[in-house]
Amino acid sequence: MTVLPASFRSRMNPSVVSRVLLANVIANGVIVVTGGAVRLTGSGLGCPTWPECTDGSIRPTPELAGHGLIEFGNRLLTFVVAVVAVATVVAVFASVRRDLRTLAVLSLLGIPAQALLGGVTVLTGLNPWTVAAHFLLSMVLIAIATVLWLRSREPGVGQLVVRRPFALLVTGIAATVAAVQVVGTVVTGSGPHSGDPAAGRTGFDPELVSQLHADVVFLLIGLTIALLVALAATDSPGRVRRAARDLLVVELLQGVIGYVQYFTHLPVVAVLLHMAGAVLITVYTARLVWSVRGPASELPMDAAHPVSAAVR
Repeated sequence: MTVLPASFRSRMNPSVVSRVLLANVIANGVIVVTGGAVRLTGSGLGCPTWPECTDGSIRPTPELAGHGLIEFGNRLLTFVVAVVAVATVVAVFASVRRDLRTLAVLSLLGIPAQALLGGVTVLTGLNPWTVAAHFLLSMVLIAIATVLWLRSREPGVGQLVVRRPFALLVTGIAATVAAVQVVGTVVTGSGPHSGDPAAGRTGFDPELVSQLHADVVFLLIGLTIALLVALAATDSPGRVRRAARDLLVVELLQGVIGYVQYFTHLPVVAVLLHMAGAVLITVYTARLVWSVRGPASELPMDAAHPVSAAVR
């Protein structure tokens, strides 16, 4: 059993770990929005190859103009996200929270996987299906980072705090959110914002897939309302009711943005806001899933995991 120096342990107390993990959530969310800006400015092939920007140059050349700078800047942000992910792993492994290690490692491994998928996306000329996979993997990483952060604020994961049918309904809501986002990527791949004039499209009717997307969104909102009503009727814990309420608010706001962008013919600002909304939907869904299990102990974090504890 190895004991860390007291000065190092004090830097890795629960509040420090939690702040690092929150930074991981923010970093993963920000790069989704900046990636959306790359696509919406038509800069998806601003660097036409990968891992270099152009053949023989890792940096954009003057011929690539602004599109090259935008795409290259987004690639550089990947390194920032990677640094935060490494800091996440270091913080978790330097703490006493062994239960957080698997999620921390998954969060880190997702970065090179995302970079490779991004490279494939560029090399396939922004194929809409690889673009969709690139976005969906980002949503998975945001969900992992969110659960990791929320778990770090409590001393371990305890038992269900709601009845099992409610927990199953929460799982159904999470699955419906996933379906909404999958169909949403098909809508994007069928619409005008391809990221480059030469990029291909799915070939689906944009109006048809948009209607399908709206139908799944209505299902999601209905399930969330049903959960909220059931939780209120059974006097369920406040943490779950608040999580369901907040998710519903975000869903409604996202729905309004979706309708605005559709009926105003997809202006860039509205589409970018819709992408930011997708990030928030993922975060609040992950929070709802986290909320159905209480903490392993009612003791304060410092009491449950004292910084003077040894690291096994």
